[in-house]
Amino acid sequence: MPTINDLKNYGADTDEALSRLMGNEAFYLKLIPKIFEDKNFDELSAGIAEGDLDKAFEAAHSLKGVLGNLELTPLLTPMLEITELLRHRENVDYKPYLDEISRQKEALEKIFEEQT
Repeated sequence: MPTINDLKNYGADTDEALSRLMGNEAFYLKLIPKIFEDKNFDELSAGIAEGDLDKAFEAAHSLKGVLGNLELTPLLTPMLEITELLRHRENVDYKPYLDEISRQKEALEKIFEEQT
């Protein structure tokens, strides 16, 4: 099982996240793998691919909330950026944001794969 230090090394603000969870490290560590199953990652990519920025925004906004509550900063940062662009329906290339989100998600998943 990954440790709080593993998540700190990843760049998560574990102190802030744990303050929301009354210091319950086991619960925090149990919550994080659930995001790997979140269909909003697929919805975000699909929305952008389809040109449905409303759909993409809803998915990004939902993910922003989850990632923010867990203080997964490396994954949260590009999600914040893409959410704001989608909020304003900016006509930009979203691929670099999606690529960074994917890289950070994979890095986080790897922590959990290696430790289990």
